[in-house]
Amino acid sequence: MQPGVVEGPGSVARRFDRGEELTRALRGRGVDLVVWGESSIGAGAWERPETARRLAGLSRLVGADLLVNVDARQTDGSGRSGIFKSAVLVGPDGPTGDRYDKMRLVPFGEYVPARSLLGWATSVGKAAGEDRLRGDRQVVMTLPDGARGLRIGPLVCFETAFPDMSRRLVRDGAQVIVAQSATSTFQHSWAPAQHASLGALRAAENGRPMVHATLTGISAAYGPRGERVGRPLGTDASAAEVFDLPLAGGSTLYNRLGDWPVYGALAALAVLCAVEGLRALRRPAPGPPGPPARTAHGSPGSPGR
Repeated sequence: MQPGVVEGPGSVARRFDRGEELTRALRGRGVDLVVWGESSIGAGAWERPETARRLAGLSRLVGADLLVNVDARQTDGSGRSGIFKSAVLVGPDGPTGDRYDKMRLVPFGEYVPARSLLGWATSVGKAAGEDRLRGDRQVVMTLPDGARGLRIGPLVCFETAFPDMSRRLVRDGAQVIVAQSATSTFQHSWAPAQHASLGALRAAENGRPMVHATLTGISAAYGPRGERVGRPLGTDASAAEVFDLPLAGGSTLYNRLGDWPVYGALAALAVLCAVEGLRALRRPAPGPPGPPARTAHGSPGSPGR
């Protein structure tokens, strides 16, 4: 579900209303899961009990759970309180309790590194005024039996750039990788297409289908070999699209070995460089030049005379 609303007066409420409208249109289409984009629900809306009731009503209407995304002040399982960026699963009775807090935050966009030294960045750009808190573990969520107990592994925003995260989700049992993103800051550039294309890499690496859902595009889906499934939603779309994802089992080479082939190649290159360096050191230095050659009939300066 891609609302296509991110800015302007009342944009948070308008985004939620549009998301609700698009989700209602999925009634009767037999979906197993409705995926909303990153920060699809604002902090103020999430704090109101009415929001949970509206989302639960949508779940009952469509007959599927909703995976929404919240950027709001919350308390996690370990008792930490602060602003988390969270993927939250909502069912017909409200939030199910399944929640994933984003672990890898965007520097300056979601936290300011060494804020005591670089905090001035908040006055000259869109740097985070308050640091978001990191989640401490990845989560695999199980959908109801109506969705055949499908297991999904959520990622948020640029976490799709880290192959180890999707690998961990699949090793923990995820059958579908689901990414929620915004990318609206880079709307009129090459970034949305590049970001969406990462889904193809993560799908092919792990042999599992992947969904990339955004606020303003590009939203897309990929099969377990990285092939595109269905029609992507471009940056000019405000729509909902249904993707029929082919599930797959088994394990890929990357899923079994991880980054070790890359490390092995780098180690082999380092050994090769060391060997060549030793050969260069052991090679005898060239001696001093010999005396100039003379011809049979003259001096070096005037050959033939």
